Amino acid sequence: MSTSPYKPITIPKMVPSIIRGAATTCRSLKHCPSPTKPSFQTSHQPKQKSNSIATPRHKSEFNPKLSSTPKWSPLQRVAASALNTIEDRIIKDLLEKPHPLPKTADPSVQISGNYAPVGETAPHHDLPVSGSIPSSINGVYVRNGANPYFDPAGGHHLFDGDGMVHAVHIKDGQASYACRFTETQRLVQERSIGRPVFPKAIGELHGHSGVARLVLFIARAALGIIDATHGIGVANAGLVYFNRRLLAMSEDDLPYQVRLTDNGDLQTVGRYDFSGQLRSAMIAHPKVDPVTKEMFALSYDVIHKPYLKYFYFSPDGKKSPDVEIPIDGPTMMHDFAITENFVIIPDQQVVFKMHELLRGGSPVVYDQNKTARFGILPKYAKNASGIKWVEVDNCFCFHLWNAWEDAATGEIVVIGSCMTPPDSIFNESDEHLKSVLSEIRLNPATGESTRKPILAPSDQVNLEAGMVNKNYLGQKTQFSYLAIAEPWPKVSGFAKVDLLTGKMEKFMYGENRYGGEPYFLPKDACRMGGEDEGYVLCFVHDESACQSELLIVNAADLRLEASIKLPSRVPYGFHGTFIRSEELNGQA
Repeated sequence: MSTSPYKPITIPKMVPSIIRGAATTCRSLKHCPSPTKPSFQTSHQPKQKSNSIATPRHKSEFNPKLSSTPKWSPLQRVAASALNTIEDRIIKDLLEKPHPLPKTADPSVQISGNYAPVGETAPHHDLPVSGSIPSSINGVYVRNGANPYFDPAGGHHLFDGDGMVHAVHIKDGQASYACRFTETQRLVQERSIGRPVFPKAIGELHGHSGVARLVLFIARAALGIIDATHGIGVANAGLVYFNRRLLAMSEDDLPYQVRLTDNGDLQTVGRYDFSGQLRSAMIAHPKVDPVTKEMFALSYDVIHKPYLKYFYFSPDGKKSPDVEIPIDGPTMMHDFAITENFVIIPDQQVVFKMHELLRGGSPVVYDQNKTARFGILPKYAKNASGIKWVEVDNCFCFHLWNAWEDAATGEIVVIGSCMTPPDSIFNESDEHLKSVLSEIRLNPATGESTRKPILAPSDQVNLEAGMVNKNYLGQKTQFSYLAIAEPWPKVSGFAKVDLLTGKMEKFMYGENRYGGEPYFLPKDACRMGGEDEGYVLCFVHDESACQSELLIVNAADLRLEASIKLPSRVPYGFHGTFIRSEELNGQA
């Protein structure tokens, strides 16, 4: 009997990694995905050549061994076949088929239209440009997103897909485009096996069928059919360029380093643990201080204490010791904020309750009995003894755009989008979702807080996904650039909001055109000139023409500077960053 290349896992350690983290479309062209049915390339279908915009998926051009057949022993082959049969005949047919999926886990809803996956695209150069790309823009805009490689085996949430990075290289007014899957350990193994075998944390792990899939995963891992000891994350949410490395992140794993090649392509280097210093997952929204160049981050666990840890990295990548943050139970910590001297840690009402699985529900729960609060911790604290908690009633911010210290009042000002219902992204609800841009003031001396909408009631729109000028992160800012998430969850444009006056200006994409996160690129790499001197970059997709493009908009007056036509469809995705040419020259 041959020896398995994979090591058996320690079962208790795998459970937290699994759960963590977290209709008008393209009708005019026959090769565009249907508004009601995802466009997939399954592992059992032959891969065909196509001239369609949705490029077929293909093996990595960098390492053909990534898709090699697994070296299983005869016993493992038999076990793998038996477990596949259990999944197909019992879990799918008996436990899942009789029960309709909620919209938040229904693939026909979550990944239809321009949310549907696409294949990889090799570099395309000399793209058509309308207008003129500003001469100060030289580098690469990269944006992450969830792009499932396989048909969903069961339920699927938008956040569950495999990570794919889209890259537009710009140099001297010319542009090129490429997109590649991030070669996570999870994707490499599933592609080798030929089917999805890792549970999807949001779409599948709920109710009794979720328990069954969890048991199935544990059995596959215990038998060495899969190896979960090197992470099971999808790296599909955030991107940060730090210490000469582009890191793709999701809060269920360590980051993955992705290298940008000289010819405009992307290559996965591998899972990055900062030379052995990082031993736990890191959330997808670390903060890089524009003054000190340090990177600050959190890590949360949904099963074992400590449920939450804080740490930071020096500019050259040296990690601080972990600071354990005392919280009563596992809480979703998708984002946080920094000021000049503090980190602001939200402990809100969306929590993880694993026993809900056994009761037939989702482990991601809105706890109405819990009062949201924000922790104010000195940036360089050695422990959490100095943390000060300030309660904020009925507050859930999925994202925090900025925070600063108000010297006049002694308060911490936090800018975020307050979402109701808090768990609406994860659990189906009849209540209309609202995402209200808000100013939250925390008084660490008195423990009191205030919260108010920044926009006037007549101007209220859902604002979710975006940023401030990163040169001012942690400092008082006047402007934010945020996606207009209407009709939810589509993005019909972006808003430039004056955070001090509440004045809002809109840049709308046009009829049947939608985009994603607006990325603010300062005209200068350091803080020079006005706060709004720069450009907003955003991917936009025309659902009638089935054409994707990158828009470059002048941030000061919201004037369209240039549009770069892209050779393939770019699905609506998550977060991105821009790496200047001088930074790329020193890439590790």
